[in-house]
Amino acid sequence: MAATSASDKSVSPIVVPGQLTLRTIRGKNGPFTVGRLATHLGTFEVKDPELEQYPEGKYDGEFIIRYIFPKSYPVGGGMRFEIRASLDGMTLYDIDKLSRDEARSFATQDLDPLDEELGEQPAVTPAKPAKPAKTSRPAKPAPVQASADPLVDTTPFGVDAPTPATATASGSTEEGDAALFGLLWPLDESVKLDSTIDRRTLRAQIARLSELGYALDFKTQEWSRQAELQPA
Repeated sequence: MAATSASDKSVSPIVVPGQLTLRTIRGKNGPFTVGRLATHLGTFEVKDPELEQYPEGKYDGEFIIRYIFPKSYPVGGGMRFEIRASLDGMTLYDIDKLSRDEARSFATQDLDPLDEELGEQPAVTPAKPAKPAKTSRPAKPAPVQASADPLVDTTPFGVDAPTPATATASGSTEEGDAALFGLLWPLDESVKLDSTIDRRTLRAQIARLSELGYALDFKTQEWSRQAELQPA
């Protein structure tokens, strides 16, 4: 029997009504979100990057399930086995707060999906450096005298010259935001994030939008800039 790849796990997505329960857990990389989807087909764990945007709670809606698959991973010296659902989209209607028992039903030692994804990446074996013919100490390079002429490049060979952003405004907030959001920059009044980018960047975008006064509308799945309150 031929092996089945992730892309072959389902013939076509199916749409089902259900309730998605989201729990925010504090981990070594910061807070992360895990979900549990209850449908008439069964209950499935959901750890898609899309969920990182949503606050903790219970969401009723319709969900497009791309495929369902078993998953195991190490936790606390043992192994955890679960059935996961990968979503291709969802339409959310309402949100309720989690009860204490519902929150406790999620394991606090749950593996951060970011660590799981990094662990699945193939390890790169570094090339073994060639053994030098002689073990003599390398000669000390001569000091480089800086030129007063701004048009003369005095950067030593083999050393990267500092970029203008680093040289003039290292850590500039605007330049940092432009690099973080890419094609989304400059931000509009409403922003829809792309959850297909890497999870670490997505988390950074979510955190930055919150700092800039944006809030997520879970029904439209867009971030909107909130009006500033005027002092009385």
